[in-house]
Amino acid sequence: MAVRGRYHLPMLIRLASPADAAAVRQIYTPAVERTPISFEVVAPAVAEMARRIVDHADEHPWLVAEDGGAVLGYAYAGQFRARAAYRWSVETSVYVAGGARRRGVGRTLYASLLSLLAAQGYHRAFAGITLPNPASVGLHEAMGFARLGVFREVGWKLGSWHDVGWWQRQLAAPSRGAAPEPPRRLRELDPAAVEAALGRPRGT
Repeated sequence: MAVRGRYHLPMLIRLASPADAAAVRQIYTPAVERTPISFEVVAPAVAEMARRIVDHADEHPWLVAEDGGAVLGYAYAGQFRARAAYRWSVETSVYVAGGARRRGVGRTLYASLLSLLAAQGYHRAFAGITLPNPASVGLHEAMGFARLGVFREVGWKLGSWHDVGWWQRQLAAPSRGAAPEPPRRLRELDPAAVEAALGRPRGT
């Protein structure tokens, strides 16, 4: 169920499941159909969204923010590039329901996602933002992302060319003189570390 009306804090941040696919799609669809925020041009079906949540979630987590059974937003990480040397880098995204914006949902989701990625052993997070988008730029910079540069006129959608800016954030200190351990899957983490990254004591 997607968000309707007001909600109260604290919200619940948890790992997404296929049961969240319809609510996630409802949040995502306006970005696809009405804006250049996403470069997809057709909103994925619920089954496709469920597949995205499940397929790589053990390596690259998907999180949802929930209040009273309503999904307020979601955030996720994905593979940055396919070649092996990129395995310690991820690309991150966050989407918040229209009625839940400017209330800390995006920051809370991102704080949990970045903590979880650091616990897994990822080194850097990257985010691409279709410009102009001052709200998204402000969120990413508030979360410690630094601007890298701009791909000019890299995508055509809704009748015009669009620029995409890129931001990066360090997740873990660089290893010096030794190869880093491969990033761990969620199933390999101590459950207490997962609960801590999600912002709640274990067992709550």
